[in-house]
Amino acid sequence: MKKHLTSSYDEALKRLPDALKSEGFGVLTEIDLAQTLKNKLGVDFRRYRILGACNPTLAHGALSVSLDVGVLLPCNVAVYEGDDGRAVVQTINPTQTMAASDPRLAEVAATVRAKLVRVLEQLS
Repeated sequence: MKKHLTSSYDEALKRLPDALKSEGFGVLTEIDLAQTLKNKLGVDFRRYRILGACNPTLAHGALSVSLDVGVLLPCNVAVYEGDDGRAVVQTINPTQTMAASDPRLAEVAATVRAKLVRVLEQLS
């Protein structure tokens, strides 16, 4: 699921944690991909961050159905600077990942998807 924003990369990164929090998610991890590629490979890359977001209640529910779902947690939300200087925010679609791996997860996946859609809408 992807949203092209009218705001800048910096503004999107500033607003994203609160948007996630409003839907019960916290940010567990944050990866500065540009800095990592610079440090590891010596290459320049556009500004790009990956936030690992987790809604503990929904994660617990999913793990209670299938321990295998842990490989898909936390939900990654990528923010990068588009060619036009504006932010692009993209997140997994759990109905295509979690529910595809185990149909018993369809309900929780649909709930997570709805929450992530609302997060993207808040950033618009």
